Amino acid sequence: MAAYRRKRGLTTESSSRSKKPKVQEKEAGKDGAGDEFTIPPPVSEGKWKNKERVLVFSSRGINFRTRHLMQDLRMLMPHAKADTKMDRKDKLFVVNEVCEMKNCNKCIYFEAKKKQDLYMWISNTPEGPSAKFLVQNIHTLAELKMTGNCLKGSRPLLSFDPAFDQDPYLAVLKELFIQTFGTPRYHPKSQPFVDHVFTFSIADKRIWFRNYQIIEEDASLVEIGPRFVLNLIKIFKGSFGGPTLYENPYYQSPNMHRRLIRLSTAAKIREKQQVKTLHKMKKMEGTVIVPHDPTADVFATPAPEKPVVIETEPPLVKPSVKRKDKKFKRQRLAKKRL
Repeated sequence: MAAYRRKRGLTTESSSRSKKPKVQEKEAGKDGAGDEFTIPPPVSEGKWKNKERVLVFSSRGINFRTRHLMQDLRMLMPHAKADTKMDRKDKLFVVNEVCEMKNCNKCIYFEAKKKQDLYMWISNTPEGPSAKFLVQNIHTLAELKMTGNCLKGSRPLLSFDPAFDQDPYLAVLKELFIQTFGTPRYHPKSQPFVDHVFTFSIADKRIWFRNYQIIEEDASLVEIGPRFVLNLIKIFKGSFGGPTLYENPYYQSPNMHRRLIRLSTAAKIREKQQVKTLHKMKKMEGTVIVPHDPTADVFATPAPEKPVVIETEPPLVKPSVKRKDKKFKRQRLAKKRL
């Protein structure tokens, strides 16, 4: 069967139907009113004023856990944008240019070092301030298998520990977290629902991040994930650099932490060796030494001493005389057989 060819200038019935907007038909009232066709209103009726955009990306060399954490943050933050991994040889000031090209005014940058240490930069580009953290105890959404769940694109509530209002540097971090993790109202990709909470609590001189679902029935909380711990290193005045506003005196670098662990294990081994030597010395001290018995040498008769003969001339060499009557071995064996 030959294919049908549509002539120019003619529109088919299916194409004309597809271009019409979808309408919603209301049921007729009891008064006998006719059918009414109305177009449903958009999801966000307000105006999008707070245009915060966050660039979430990382450097090369991150492991799978960091990659899953980065994807979870992008999914939970509808105002986040992604970009390709940045080369480790590039300087951090290049991130400001990347944010400008992506039209972003906030940035979350994951920096990996030695394939085992993970650092997180949260910055307000391009003016600043910016904060550098060491990320510890990472658990992603897929790893924990928690029972909580939330709508994708919904706006979160931000809950902060009361300690954030006591110190000035924590107040700066609080404002930075609000502008970064808070989803702007009436964002095109967000949903007009609030069904989960981002909590930032302080314990053991660190910031603990948790994500909980709000259950409508009894307003209880169920953890969704991800979860991680931020250990503050420094707060800079500029974006990814500049004068240092605050430096954490309780921060210990991972290299120093691993060095202390090695020294502690070496000290334990050294202590075990010292304990062994002391134990041997105590054993030697505890043994009773028997005094020498003078009657034990009564029957010991000394052997006569032989005179020492020193030969000044070498011994004579005996001449080797071959016996002619001596036969070969095979001849002797043949004679024995006979």
